[in-house]
Amino acid sequence: MSHNPIRPWRNIDRRKSRQIHVGGVPVGGDAPISVQTMTNTLTTDIKGTIEQVQAAAEAGADIVRVSVPDQDSARALKEITRESPVPIVADIHFHYKRGIEAAEAGAACLRINPGNIGSQDRVKEVIRAARDHNCSIRIGVNAGSLEKHLLEKYGEPCPDAMVESGMDHIKILEDNDFHEFKISMKASDVFMTVAAYTMLADQTDAPFHLGITEAGGFVGGTVKSAIGLGNLLWAGMGDTMRVSLSADPVEEVKIGFEILKSLGLRHRGVQIISCPSCARQGFDVIRTVEVLEKRLEHIKTPMSLSIIGCVVNGPGEALMTDVGFTGGGNGAGMVYLAGKQSHKMTNDQMVDHIVEQVEKKAEELEAARAETVEAAE
Repeated sequence: MSHNPIRPWRNIDRRKSRQIHVGGVPVGGDAPISVQTMTNTLTTDIKGTIEQVQAAAEAGADIVRVSVPDQDSARALKEITRESPVPIVADIHFHYKRGIEAAEAGAACLRINPGNIGSQDRVKEVIRAARDHNCSIRIGVNAGSLEKHLLEKYGEPCPDAMVESGMDHIKILEDNDFHEFKISMKASDVFMTVAAYTMLADQTDAPFHLGITEAGGFVGGTVKSAIGLGNLLWAGMGDTMRVSLSADPVEEVKIGFEILKSLGLRHRGVQIISCPSCARQGFDVIRTVEVLEKRLEHIKTPMSLSIIGCVVNGPGEALMTDVGFTGGGNGAGMVYLAGKQSHKMTNDQMVDHIVEQVEKKAEELEAARAETVEAAE
């Protein structure tokens, strides 16, 4: 909401983590919380994978992860990283050579558990490759794939087992004087995930990659991720994040940004505030919002839009948004600009008119931002 003052009761004090880099994207410290997703194409389908990476980047993804399960995928990764508009994380499991090959192929980060790839000599080879190719590492602890000795010790997956696993992996990297790493503590259980990250926060200053793993389909997974990640983000934890859905990777990116936008942690595109509609509505709110969401996808400038069906809450919501429309009577409603009543508009012309007003406001905001940057230089 571009014209609203900062309110202290909305502030989130972020956990102090050290900063690393995933390619050109800073992660940790005071850097913005980055949004990630992962391709679901076969990595050997180079064209299809690149197209999916580009679609995710267009939706706002800062980083995209690609699975590298075999040597053919590692070969394909070289072209994918060359064509990608964002840094690529190579997802590596068990085979240390894939990690070396991915670093050589241009991966910006390796998702790998150092303790799962064999002897100390093999670990050192992967670390050497990462260091030589300016590649960071993500330690990816997952409740579903904990080490056998930890399951025997604790009896089942639990936050204590996850944190012990993570600290064991951290020690391996730090013993090899490698500090360009972040860490994740993922489980499909929200309570376990939140507890694990909360416990780990007291033991390391490494940046946190947040996620609820295997969260589910679009609706269920979105809700579970919003609750779990929302709790952590509200508590100040998290430096980069992925919403894991059984859905299009682009949807993961959109939901990730919506979670961050709801907490005021990232601002990108149009935030639509709309009512659920009722018998008081002066126009079809649900259909209108559906159309506007599609028509305004191209707007990257942070701004707010209220679409309210009647005058009960409409004027109040419009006071808080850049552009607003409140339903009235006789097939028309009121347009608000910068929180103030501006003019009436007929319902049959409102969608085109709102799109026009939002695009105009976005241009104004971008021009003002450019002037600010120029003045600062």
